[in-house]
Amino acid sequence: MSALFTEDFKPEPYWWEGAPRPPAAKATRDDPLPERVDIAVVGAGYTGLHASVASARAGATTLVLDAEAAGWGCSTRNGGQVSTSIKPAFETLTRRHGRERAQAILREGQASLDHIERFVTQEGIECDFAVCGRFHGAHTARRFEAMQRDCETGHPVLDTGAYVVPKAEMACELDTPHYHGGMVLPRHASLHPARYHAGLLAVAERAGVDIRAHCRVDKLERMNGGFRLHTSRGVVRADRVVLATNGYSGPLSPWHRRRVIPIGSYVIATEGLPADLMDEVMPTNRILSDTRKLVYYYRPSPDRTRIVFGGRVSLSETDPKKSAVKLQTELVRLFPQLAGVRVSHSWVGFVAYSFDELMHLGSEGGLYYAMGYCGSGVGMASYLGMRIGQQAVDQEAGRTAFDGLAFQTRPFYSGNPWFLAPSVLAYRIRDRLDL
Repeated sequence: MSALFTEDFKPEPYWWEGAPRPPAAKATRDDPLPERVDIAVVGAGYTGLHASVASARAGATTLVLDAEAAGWGCSTRNGGQVSTSIKPAFETLTRRHGRERAQAILREGQASLDHIERFVTQEGIECDFAVCGRFHGAHTARRFEAMQRDCETGHPVLDTGAYVVPKAEMACELDTPHYHGGMVLPRHASLHPARYHAGLLAVAERAGVDIRAHCRVDKLERMNGGFRLHTSRGVVRADRVVLATNGYSGPLSPWHRRRVIPIGSYVIATEGLPADLMDEVMPTNRILSDTRKLVYYYRPSPDRTRIVFGGRVSLSETDPKKSAVKLQTELVRLFPQLAGVRVSHSWVGFVAYSFDELMHLGSEGGLYYAMGYCGSGVGMASYLGMRIGQQAVDQEAGRTAFDGLAFQTRPFYSGNPWFLAPSVLAYRIRDRLDL
C-alpha cells in the first residue's frame, strides 16, 4: 500500500467507526411488506426519516423504503457541519422573489439550525452536537476586505454575531499561511453525522415507522386515490408518497431527476495526530471552510484526534484512493506542518444542487418531495424533511418560504451533469484570479 495510506486504511466513511452500518442480512426484515399504508417514503436518510417521524406522529401509517442500508448515502458521508447557509445573497433573492420573500427564505436558514438543535436535545440523541462556530477563511485579500464590509454592515435579516479575524491574529483560530484572515460565525454547529442518523433512526422506530432497508423501489405507478410502489420485495399501495432521494435521485421520477444536479463531495480522515500538533493546527473545535467557489470544508474529529477534510476535487472519479491523493495534497498545501501525515479513511457522497442554488420542496398529485440542499443538507434535510412530512398529512404547520418556488431545469438535461467539467474549470480559474 502507498505510504500515503495507513496499514488499516478503509475506503469508507470514518464516521462508520463510531456508528457501524448493520450487515445487510441483519438490516433486512423477513416479514412481508404491508398491503397498504397512508404514506410511503422513498429514502431513509435525514429527509426521509424526519418526514416519517412527522407523519407517524400525526397519526399516519408510514413506511420507509431504501435501496441500501438506512443512511448509506450522504446522511452518513457528510462533514457534520450545520449552518444557516442559503447560497444566493439577499440582493439576488430580492431581485428574483421580492424583498419580503427574500427575508423569509433567509429566516428558513436559521430555522433549520434551530430545528436540528431542538430535535437532538428533545429526543436525547447522542451525536456530539455542539454549537462550536465556523471559521470562514478568506483565500484572497479582496475577499477579506469584503468580509470586513459585511461584518460592519451586518446581515440584512439575521443577527449572526459574525466578526472578522485579521491575518495577524489568525493563529488563535487556524495555523495556516494561506488565508488573508477570516470571519467567525459563532452560532454554526457540528455533529457526528452517522451517530445523528442512528439516533434519528431510533426516534423513527419509536414513533411507529415501518423501515425497510435493502428494499429498492423500481417503479411508481399512479392509480386512483394514490400510488402502487413496485419494490424488490413486493408491491405496496400508498395514498401519498414522499420522495427523499436528493443526490441519489434516479430514474424512479424523471421529473425530479431533471431538477437536481448530483455532485460528488470527497472526504478523507487523517490518521491519529499528536495532541500538540492538533492544537497547533486547529486550536478550536470550529468547523472550517473558505471563500473559494470550489470550497474546502474541514474540521477536527469530535474527539480531536484526526482531521476530517473534504472538497470537490473530482468530477467523475469515485475511486477513494485517487481522490484521497488530491485531498491530502490540498490539506498539506494549507497546513505544511502536516506533511507526511497519512490517510486512514477516504470516501465520497453525492450532494444535490439545484439550478437556482435553493432547496426545494412541494407536491404534485400526492407525490411529495424535498431535495436540492446545495451542500447544506445536515440542517436543511432535517428541517425540510420534517416540513414535507407535515405537508403530506395536510398540516398547515408544514408551510415554508420555499413553497411554490419554480423548480427549474435546463433544456436537454436529464440527470447526467455533462456541464460540470467546464463549470469546475471556470470556477478554478475564478478562484485563482479572484474573479
